[in-house]
Amino acid sequence: MKVTKKLFSHLENAPVHAFTLANKQGTEVTCIDYGCIITKIMTPDKEGNYENIVLGYDQIEDYVDHSPYFGCVVGRVAGRIGGAEFELNGKTYPVAKNENGNHLHGGIKGFDKVIWDTSINETEDEASVEFTYMSPDGEEGYPGNLTMKVTYTLTNDNEFTIHYEGKSDETTLLNVTNHSYFNLSGDIKRDVLDHALTLKSDKFLELNDELLPTGELINVEGTTFDFREGRKIRTGAESNDPQNQLAGGGYDHPFVLNANHNQEIVLEDQESGRKMTIETDEVAVVVYTSNQLSGDVEIYGAKPRPHLAVCLETQGFPDALNHADFPSWVLEKDEAFSSVTKYRFGVI
Repeated sequence: MKVTKKLFSHLENAPVHAFTLANKQGTEVTCIDYGCIITKIMTPDKEGNYENIVLGYDQIEDYVDHSPYFGCVVGRVAGRIGGAEFELNGKTYPVAKNENGNHLHGGIKGFDKVIWDTSINETEDEASVEFTYMSPDGEEGYPGNLTMKVTYTLTNDNEFTIHYEGKSDETTLLNVTNHSYFNLSGDIKRDVLDHALTLKSDKFLELNDELLPTGELINVEGTTFDFREGRKIRTGAESNDPQNQLAGGGYDHPFVLNANHNQEIVLEDQESGRKMTIETDEVAVVVYTSNQLSGDVEIYGAKPRPHLAVCLETQGFPDALNHADFPSWVLEKDEAFSSVTKYRFGVI
């Protein structure tokens, strides 16, 4: 298997490179070292036609100036921190208020807005790009010098794995995810309202009007949040459920996963025949149906609009520091963080 490296652009006089991982079947994943952004994923439909299944841009300037986190790794903390501050070991840490007085996706210059160091690994059956970054003590308000490693690996079995690793010299917070926007129609031919999503999840986190968890876990039974047997995204986008409405007509919700590494997340597009299965170590997946997607900058030739894609962000519970019963984001000094999410591409 092969990784092809080429110059993508320059940012503040620094080169930004693109890496394309390709397997023997024709599947390709392209990413750049700015923000570990996945710019394209080429997979076949039921007729064998290879097309791109993620949203992105051709120009680095668009990622810098306009991107709603397309394809990137977000951290140190993915999701929101209510009130933009947290307490750790008796000390209060203020962080950037970059969304309605709250902290979102690691701050003003999080993992998504830096150029990572890279190395390439190739074997007969898999190809990898390893991204590394040292987030210094105090960056975006977080304590500790945090060394991060993110490895993207594509196999000949059409499996794409993201392995996140981290270690800090002081106790800190860490909750990372990839923020790819998926559209299985191929080359953004349609929106995702008729995509079917299946989740092994009995509960979701109720949100308040700031999209922060209230602390209540709601049973999905009898609601538009019941994806256990599969449900089209359209049903939530067109629902009058107050939770769908406050998210902007759709979903922007964390779902509690009942299973790990057991086909717990499946996205399908009947018309193209594409299917994507996601398996993870994480306790939750945030389903965001791009309800607020807008603007004038084209996305690979498509006009930005709501429901053009769906994000499936495997991570811990948002705002966990403000809810004692939520699984903790705290990474102790010198403790090794490791989390794996795997994507398998196929056809129905």
